[in-house]
Amino acid sequence: MTNEIIIVSTPYVPGYKITRTIGVTWGLIVRSRGLGRNITAGLRSLVGGEIHEYTELLNQSRDQALGRLREHAQELGANAVVSMQFDSSEIGQTMTELLAYGTAVVVEKEETPISPVRLS
Repeated sequence: MTNEIIIVSTPYVPGYKITRTIGVTWGLIVRSRGLGRNITAGLRSLVGGEIHEYTELLNQSRDQALGRLREHAQELGANAVVSMQFDSSEIGQTMTELLAYGTAVVVEKEETPISPVRLS
């Protein structure tokens, strides 16, 4: 395995076995929408439909939270994160907190071939 951190939303990594559970890992970011985006989004909300400014901001925030989760897991000595999830909340009326969290683990490639389940 390389230094890349595997991140999955499942409690296991297919093809790998968990050899050590390290504990909770997270990546947190708090972003302000900013006056310009609020005005543009407010005008767009009058018409209805997707508010692209907020969609872009949230996508960037998720990427940053995942990056911080990856860095934190690596600092803890993990090479994978299982059961990863996102959570978000509002702080005031202009800030959004976005949290990516999961369980930092050490995994090893499974050596035994996986046999399919057969129903007879």
